[in-house]
Amino acid sequence: MARFSIIGTGSMANAIGGLLADGGNDVTYVPRAEVGAKELGDVVVLALPYGAVEGVLAAYGDAFDGKVVVDITNPVNFETFDSLVVPAGSSAAAQIQAKLPNSSVLKAFNTTFAATLTTKKVGDLATTVLIAGDDATAKATLAAAVEAGGVRALDAGSLARAHELESIGFLQIGLAAGGAIAWTGGFGLVR
Repeated sequence: MARFSIIGTGSMANAIGGLLADGGNDVTYVPRAEVGAKELGDVVVLALPYGAVEGVLAAYGDAFDGKVVVDITNPVNFETFDSLVVPAGSSAAAQIQAKLPNSSVLKAFNTTFAATLTTKKVGDLATTVLIAGDDATAKATLAAAVEAGGVRALDAGSLARAHELESIGFLQIGLAAGGAIAWTGGFGLVR
């Protein structure tokens, strides 16, 4: 089993941590006040707003080298809910990978809400975590941990697919913020 560090302590951090712990993984949390002071596990989950990522990357510097870094952010303009705040055609995950060239960055969990990770259901369907990244071993490690926790994992392709995943996350957040769907809902996949 992998050692996971989750940076953040909000609802997504707790939902992801609970899921991973259900699968028998070692999970530790790094509250934002302790960023830079706590040692990191083999897999680091950035469970915080996109705007906070830069500070975390700076605080840990080369401590991310050799680690799998899971970006769950949705770089949405939360003032207007009308756009993403990354350049067109790019993604938060691609920008993080550029800053962490010695790490394997994955995009995951951004198309699920905390409630669907906790209940492990989207309506009558099993929750599915979409995973994008360029490191097949890193994706397999995360997928195995997610599935051991009781939800499905699906390889969404290379890290370039993070752009599309962030667009799906943006759509889902916009629908929930506008009241069209509940924060306990989301998109379900049928295989």
